[in-house]
Amino acid sequence: MSEQQQQQQPEAPVFQIQRVYLKDASLEQPNSPAILLEQEQPALDIQLGVEATPIAEGVYEVAVMATVHTKIEDKTVFLVEAKQAGIFEIRNIPEEQINGVIGVSCPQILYPYLRGNVADLINRAGFPPVHMAEINFQALYEQQQANAAQAEGAAQQLQ
Repeated sequence: MSEQQQQQQPEAPVFQIQRVYLKDASLEQPNSPAILLEQEQPALDIQLGVEATPIAEGVYEVAVMATVHTKIEDKTVFLVEAKQAGIFEIRNIPEEQINGVIGVSCPQILYPYLRGNVADLINRAGFPPVHMAEINFQALYEQQQANAAQAEGAAQQLQ
């Protein structure tokens, strides 16, 4: 193959995990030990988020965050916040597909680690573990894209 033919061929797509790590975790039990004597079942609220930061050419840090908050009436039983992150090398992927890889593929890899770490942290705090449900990151990403397009359309109508 000539040098010119090699230059014309696109390079193969690269998607590699460089590292997966627990970036941040915190546990608060502000009303212990009194709240532990309550017999009432606590209310559970789980919030999730995804963020991505480019750290070098073709290298991104992607993080999935969870906030697990349990309350009895207006008193917190426990509050757990955790951020599971990973460094991903993503190269030679068409520009229009990069956001999908970062918004779907990377979180799908990180989420099982986050689930395990959150359940373990809650269990080590003396509570039954909270098993967060599986998440369809493809559907979540598509919903975010639709919401962004709808918001952009509404902003254009106001102009």
